[in-house]
Amino acid sequence: MKNIFKTTIFAFMLAALGSCENDIEAVATKQSGAKLLTPASGTELVLLEANQDNIATTLVWDYSDFGIETAASYTVEIAKSGTDFKEPIAAGTTADRFLSWTVKELNDVLTKAGFAPAVQSSIDVRIMGQLGTSTNAIKQYSNVITLKVTPYTGLLAYGKTDWFLVGTAVVGGWDNDVDTTHQPMFRDGKNADKYSFIGFFKAGEFKLISVKGSWASQVGKASATEIEIKDNAGAFVIPTEGYYKFMFDTKALTYTLVPYTASLKTYTTIGMIGTATAGGWDADQDMTKSTFDPHVWTVKIDLTKAETKFRAENAWDTSWGGTTAFSSIGGTGDNIPVAGKSKFIVYFSDIDGSYSMIPNQK
Repeated sequence: MKNIFKTTIFAFMLAALGSCENDIEAVATKQSGAKLLTPASGTELVLLEANQDNIATTLVWDYSDFGIETAASYTVEIAKSGTDFKEPIAAGTTADRFLSWTVKELNDVLTKAGFAPAVQSSIDVRIMGQLGTSTNAIKQYSNVITLKVTPYTGLLAYGKTDWFLVGTAVVGGWDNDVDTTHQPMFRDGKNADKYSFIGFFKAGEFKLISVKGSWASQVGKASATEIEIKDNAGAFVIPTEGYYKFMFDTKALTYTLVPYTASLKTYTTIGMIGTATAGGWDADQDMTKSTFDPHVWTVKIDLTKAETKFRAENAWDTSWGGTTAFSSIGGTGDNIPVAGKSKFIVYFSDIDGSYSMIPNQK
């Protein structure tokens, strides 16, 4: 009888202990945030619309530790450097330990957040690990890295990327601190992927860059008919100095570079005129003739929302225009619309009436 009683008590104690173990629950707590591993802090990214489908960078981090084995979600947050994430911007969420931005995705995030196009900005990046979705969700943050990013304007303003000639064959040499001495390509007003320039080249080499002070993502020679857009792209070669017609297509990735042998007329003065200029239709705003190529003209000018044209010798005997604002290959005689008041650097070729009006940040 005693043995039966002892056995019964022992069985009851085992059952009670088992019940106590089942009632013990693991509780999630903040342990340590994720560690952001790549890219390295200080990485520079120059975003180009021509590469919009390429991967700009891939963020990689290790897991956050919440004290239990469970799945968490991770949100990449960015903010203007030095603001201590007072206004964090969500830039992608995943359950993985990595996230890739395409050039377009990162550019869209930056431009919507108000970062200036064609200007290098410093952004802080961190990873927020989160357990749960309610207001009581547990959140942890990673270390912070800083990226230096230059967004592009896209078609929201002024069309696509401006490309400038650099090298021993062109004005300005290999200096990539692009200013008014460097010749831009003229963008086709009807097809923003196509560019053209007819002008003087010395015997030598050249490439094209789009961001002042940066060698990233150049336009260069890939073959006898193809261009490439990448860091350290191949150089185009001019065997003999003279006038050449150079054209390329950033979508088709093709180009032509051939001697230009048509006769050229030289002008003494060329100016801008019209209601968009300070002198209206009564007085030309004189442009400066290039000492490198007497058929290339430039001017820094304030323009208002109205119309303008180019003309030679302060008279209407020879004038150029076009219906597409900001850039045109082979302008006709129509007035050029100016979309809004701004400071511009204007480039003009009297060979075919090509021009570019590039916003002047200075």
